[in-house]
Amino acid sequence: MDLNEYQKRSRATAQYPAIGHPVIYPSLGLVNEAGEVAGKIKKIFRDKSGVIGEAEREALKAELGDVLWYIAQVATELNLPLDEIAESNLSKLLDRQSRGKIQGDGDNR
Repeated sequence: MDLNEYQKRSRATAQYPAIGHPVIYPSLGLVNEAGEVAGKIKKIFRDKSGVIGEAEREALKAELGDVLWYIAQVATELNLPLDEIAESNLSKLLDRQSRGKIQGDGDNR
C-alpha cells in the first residue's frame, strides 16, 4: 500500500477529541504506542531470552500499526504527506551516509 493512500484512508477512522491544537492528541497517542512497542520488546528479552517468535512478531506488528496510524494523523494535522516525509528522511540519511556521518549526534550532521 502507498503511504499517502494509507494516510488518506486511515483518516476515516480518526475520531479523537480536540484538546487545544489538533496535533496534541495524536502526538500523545504516538508516544504512548511507541512505548507499547518498547514494552513488548523489553518483555521479550526479560521473559523469552530475546527470542522473537511468531506470536511476538504478530503482537509487534499490531503495535507498529498503531504507531503508523498515529504518525499518519500527526502528519495530516500538519498537512504533510507521508510520502514526502519518507522521501525527505531517506534523502537525509543517504546524504549522511555518503558523507560518512550516519553515526554520531545532532540533527545537522
